[in-house]
Amino acid sequence: MTLNMALLALVVAVASGSLAPLANAHLHHEAHEQIHFGQAAVAGQTWMEKYGPQIDQTFSGPLSFSHLPYFRCLNEEEVDFDIAILGMPFDTAVTYRPGARFGPYAIRSGSRRQRDLRAYTLSWGNNPYALGHKIIDCGDVPVSPFDNALAVDQMEVAYSTLLARPPTRGQDSVPVTRFIAKDGKEHPRIVSLGGDHTIVLPILRSLFKVYGPISVIHFDAHLDTWGYYPGSDTAQSRITHGTFFYVAQEEGLLANNSIHAGIRCKLGGIEDLANDATVGFQVISTDDIDDLGIPAIVRKIRQRIGDSPVYLSLDIDVIDPGLAPATGTPEAGGWTTRELKRILRGLAGLNFVGADIVEVAPAYDNAEITGIAAADFVHDFLSMLLTKEPPKKPSHWDVTKADNE
Repeated sequence: MTLNMALLALVVAVASGSLAPLANAHLHHEAHEQIHFGQAAVAGQTWMEKYGPQIDQTFSGPLSFSHLPYFRCLNEEEVDFDIAILGMPFDTAVTYRPGARFGPYAIRSGSRRQRDLRAYTLSWGNNPYALGHKIIDCGDVPVSPFDNALAVDQMEVAYSTLLARPPTRGQDSVPVTRFIAKDGKEHPRIVSLGGDHTIVLPILRSLFKVYGPISVIHFDAHLDTWGYYPGSDTAQSRITHGTFFYVAQEEGLLANNSIHAGIRCKLGGIEDLANDATVGFQVISTDDIDDLGIPAIVRKIRQRIGDSPVYLSLDIDVIDPGLAPATGTPEAGGWTTRELKRILRGLAGLNFVGADIVEVAPAYDNAEITGIAAADFVHDFLSMLLTKEPPKKPSHWDVTKADNE
């Protein structure tokens, strides 16, 4: 019998109902093989009575960073915190690929496997959520996607509103920011999720009101200290994700001891570096990690910043695009996620007043690798903000010791 004849015979059998007894027998068998968990259900038994609380699994539930409590903090003025996660979905000042308005979503999505009860890391030697500080997700600033001047003002007002919120730990707690704030008061700190890098200008404007001129540790493939692009004929068109530091320096927001790390972009010429120095930055290039090593880079950053109030801004394009492709202006030859994580650990104990991660544009991602990396950097930020010194390597990690030492 040919294949076609066999198929025809099967169709005829189904149509005539001759296979029905077999199907019914199979269903009858399945009915007797079903497994019931526990005793027979009690009439009216609820989920809580049988299974307990409705928990969110790593892949389920409302989307907040690491499943943290989520509040609309700009509305809910009674909500307090020590550290807030705040989204700034702004991307209308980019010079190449847009899409970073979806960065806050992508970073939160990348954090789904993280949670406060399972957050201890070997590298830090702590769980940042167990260090006595209240950490929450404050949602996103509802920025205008149509008017950049309006959006920048919205971000500044939002950041200033939260920065003025009394921290959960109160004014009588061990000082974190009180001794560097102009008003002598303790202020909460904010980890911002961008958005394109322009979000740092309204953030610096807000921080300046509290702390005065700010030093910046800037991880990026690009300088972002350029002057105005040709055709910038209005005050707002001068502000882009490549010029915001130049504008901040014009406004007196920056101290003169900031530093870049991971620079590898194409330049107009050596004059770009001369301009960069006038904005107050020193440069650590991408290649310096090979020539100097991670410990030397950490020392250089710490020596440059000293005891100044310092803000950390991390553009995801500092990472090689092979490891973090989802960004608007990718540059080949970047650092690895592991290298940058080690540098971040070396910066703990500086006088951080806030941090951000920007330029995550998930439309260009593959299997969420950029969002996952960005979320892990935010986890590092939390430990970095809440510890007084870099973690020490446990003695049992010393591979130079014999097993019996």
